[in-house]
Amino acid sequence: MKSIRSLLPILLLSSTLVHASSEEAWQKSRQVMAQACINASHLSKVKVLGEPIEYDDNTGYSALLLEGRYAQQHMKNRRGRELCLFQRSSGRASVSEADKLRWVK
Repeated sequence: MKSIRSLLPILLLSSTLVHASSEEAWQKSRQVMAQACINASHLSKVKVLGEPIEYDDNTGYSALLLEGRYAQQHMKNRRGRELCLFQRSSGRASVSEADKLRWVK
């Protein structure tokens, strides 16, 4: 009984580590998100700016800033930005114009 009590804290601490995602899983998740956002974009020559903003699991969204060129003729190939909200549970991406967002390096 005494040995079980001494092992209990170790088992409880190690059980949280089992649920942590590996770096490969995070990379794959980011690739899926980036591709979904690029596919949802209305811009041409789209690229991802910076790193994703990960909201907590209660919210279930990640945000990603995209940059590209407006394809519409009247926009004259002007550079533009979009903010992509990616719903992690469904894998759906939604974009909105974000030209007013400032890019900070």
